[in-house]
Amino acid sequence: MAKTFALMEEHMPAPSGNKTFAGGPSSRMSELGIDLPPPPTPLGAYVESSDSGNLLFLSGMLPVVNRKLAISGRLGENLSVKDGQAAARIASLNALAAAQQHLGNLDRLRKLVKLTVLMATTEQFTEHAPVADGASDLFVQIFGPENGHVRLVYGVQSLPIGAPVIVDVIFEIEPLSQTTSNQAQPP
Repeated sequence: MAKTFALMEEHMPAPSGNKTFAGGPSSRMSELGIDLPPPPTPLGAYVESSDSGNLLFLSGMLPVVNRKLAISGRLGENLSVKDGQAAARIASLNALAAAQQHLGNLDRLRKLVKLTVLMATTEQFTEHAPVADGASDLFVQIFGPENGHVRLVYGVQSLPIGAPVIVDVIFEIEPLSQTTSNQAQPP
């Protein structure tokens, strides 16, 4: 029983909190040498981002680079866990690019609230959590381990344009000051 508890503790995420790295996400990404790609464009009749109150909702992000799918296929068939992790990381970078485009500045992001990772898998594939860690690990690097996020991962039969993963995120954002938001509105 003690061994089981030790294994569980080893894999448990950091406790949730509201602390952020000094300087905000932009500074942290600069320290890590992370550059964002150009923001993705919708594949259909929808927008990439929408905010409500202090939450920013993003459409599902694909592992697209230069408007082309960077990794395609099915996990457990022609893609490995490492391939899935790379795809999840690319999709997460696209999510950050979309957030930056929507907000004008990544430093308005307080934390990642919820992460959902869908993956195209075979019926036998069971390594969903390690694949999703490709996204989670990036967000932990940027927002810190004390800002844990909730997560849902699952496998599906297929995804748009042959993508192996879709990353869906909800961020908590710093609200615009009342003065700033009043100035931004047309008369």
